[in-house]
Amino acid sequence: MGKIVALANQKGGVGKTTTAINLAANLAIMGKKILLVDADPQANATSGLGFDIKNEGIYECIIGKRNADEVILKSEDVKKLHVLPSSINLVGADAELATLQDGHFRLKKVLDPLREAYDYIFIDCSPSLGYTTVNALVAADSVLIPVQCGYFALEGLGKLLNTIKMVKSKLNTALDIEGFVMTMYSRSRLANQVTFEVKEHFKHLTYETIIVRSVRLDEAPSHGLPVILHDAASSGSKCYVELAKEFLKRNRKKKNEQ
Repeated sequence: MGKIVALANQKGGVGKTTTAINLAANLAIMGKKILLVDADPQANATSGLGFDIKNEGIYECIIGKRNADEVILKSEDVKKLHVLPSSINLVGADAELATLQDGHFRLKKVLDPLREAYDYIFIDCSPSLGYTTVNALVAADSVLIPVQCGYFALEGLGKLLNTIKMVKSKLNTALDIEGFVMTMYSRSRLANQVTFEVKEHFKHLTYETIIVRSVRLDEAPSHGLPVILHDAASSGSKCYVELAKEFLKRNRKKKNEQ
């Protein structure tokens, strides 16, 4: 059974989609079968891997118009990477889901049947805590939280953690925090201080791998590629290779402890 991991942070611009794309791509290159679910109406994970954002996708699955296997796309560049795409249509999902009796569980119903086909399913959440993001948390086994190494890094983190706690208590008792990943690091006193504070507060939940700022990371989506295919020698690419290795190591350890 594949594990479902939601990448969430309601603060925008923290490297969430970049992490979703590159963690998913590196794990696929390492031989894991991966599905990346784009649950953000901006559809940056979809376009960032070279797919047309006008395709039918997750919205049509949520409203019951399509089955996931009808709209899932296969990457031509990364053999074992598949994408459940998004589009601007998803903007209306929050309002529509709120009117449905099973509104919190629609995405779970879409993704649960796919577990046997994939080793890992990653959900790139929108930068909000609306119905669509709550759907992702209900569907997920765990939450990976990218945290920017900047002044406002911890702003709003408490609200996200409270939302995770609420979902865990009322809608998904199995939900865990996968960890915190420090992103957009540049060597400075502030970045070091923020990193130290996150590690002090969240202890073993904070990944050792830190994602540095990189021009190549910023360029890669415009080419529709993960950074490892855009420039494998770049610092950003090396960081995400290490993050994928640490992710697998942590998950192997959890399985052994169970």
